[in-house]
Amino acid sequence: MQFLCLIYEAETIMATHSDEENGKIFQDYMDFTQGIKDTGDFVAGEALQPTNTATTVRVRDGKTLLTDGPFAETKEQLGGFYLLECDTLDDAIEKAKGIPSAAFGCIEVRPIMMFDN
Repeated sequence: MQFLCLIYEAETIMATHSDEENGKIFQDYMDFTQGIKDTGDFVAGEALQPTNTATTVRVRDGKTLLTDGPFAETKEQLGGFYLLECDTLDDAIEKAKGIPSAAFGCIEVRPIMMFDN
C-alpha cells in the first residue's frame, strides 16, 4: 500500500533557528530520506517553496479565480511530503514518526486511494 505523509510546520520556526540548528534539521532530513530509500519504503518526496509562492486555483461557474497564497490561513503550513510504500498503516505511522518535523510540527498520514484501471 502507498501512504502520503504530509509534513506540516510553522514556516516561522525555521527563521527562529540558528544556521547551525537549521543545518542539523536539514541533515536529519537527508538521513531520514536515505534510511527509507535503503529499506525500499521511499516512493517520492519533495520539499515545497514557502506559502508566499503559492497560488490557489478555483473554477466557479466556468470562471477561473486565482488567489495568492495557500488554500487556508493556518498556524502550520504544508512544507513537503513523502510518498511511502508500506505494508500497513501502522508501518507508515512508524516511518512518519521519524520525519524530523514531527518533533515540532505534525505529519498527516493518509492512504493513497487505488483504482482498478
